[in-house]
Amino acid sequence: MQDNVKNQIEDKVQQVEEVITESSLWEKINEFLEYKIINYTTGTGAEAHDIVLKVKYVLLVALVLIATTFVLRSVRKLVTKNMPKDDKVKFTTVFSFAKWIIYTIVLLVVFDSIGINVTAIFAASAALLIGIGLALQTLFQDIISGIFILVDQSVHVGDIIEIDDKIGRVEEIKLRTTRAVTIDNKVLVIPNHLYLENSLFNWTQNGTTTRESVSVGVAYGSDVQLVKKLLIQAASAHPEVISTPEPTVVFTDFGDSSLNFKIVFTLNDSFKAQFPKSDIRFEIDRLFREHNVTIPFPQRDIHIIKK
Repeated sequence: MQDNVKNQIEDKVQQVEEVITESSLWEKINEFLEYKIINYTTGTGAEAHDIVLKVKYVLLVALVLIATTFVLRSVRKLVTKNMPKDDKVKFTTVFSFAKWIIYTIVLLVVFDSIGINVTAIFAASAALLIGIGLALQTLFQDIISGIFILVDQSVHVGDIIEIDDKIGRVEEIKLRTTRAVTIDNKVLVIPNHLYLENSLFNWTQNGTTTRESVSVGVAYGSDVQLVKKLLIQAASAHPEVISTPEPTVVFTDFGDSSLNFKIVFTLNDSFKAQFPKSDIRFEIDRLFREHNVTIPFPQRDIHIIKK
């Protein structure tokens, strides 16, 4: 009988100790969650605002951001599931910009819900926000320009473009920059806002073929019909010049010291046009020498009058 009573008393004591331990553990957890990471007061008097950041707020924000990320990924996969490849790339690029706006809105809503005075935060960091805003001005210009490029389709991957006297083949269009490769195999990174500030020449928007030309001058008194024949012969003989439309000679002007001509021809790969044009110039020089056609150089006659 005494042993049973003793055992019951020990069980009760153990239960009480467990309750006390659990209570103590919860108090520690609660104390940790209530720990103030930031406790700051802005302003004075009636305009004073308290900015308090506790551990539980940080954990809540982290959970909300994780949940938002999961939802955004699910929405993106659901929307782009049956999209064509080109539309999927454009949607993903624009969506990557829109998701940061969504994150910002979610954070502001969470801050307001947990009692953090967002106005006070903005007031305390006004100077910092102004500095950040000025620094990010060009960044947002690039992003908005990138959205315009993707929407109006003025530039596509594979196009040959010329901007600021720089020529390159577009390899990738991102939200902030466009990456192109020059004829020298150098990577050209173009900030997207330059498309709005400068004239853009898209060499291949109407197709891969482009009209190119080589200009040359001959001496006065030359047989212009022979010159025309030789220019067409030089262009037609090159393997990269397309036969249709045929090369054409344009008599451009009567120059100060030469008759100026231009041979116009069509190439299928204008990105490497400088090499066929160089070959055609070599051939023109050879044919002119062979047929005694003179390419003049500027000359000036000086008359000395003696008094």
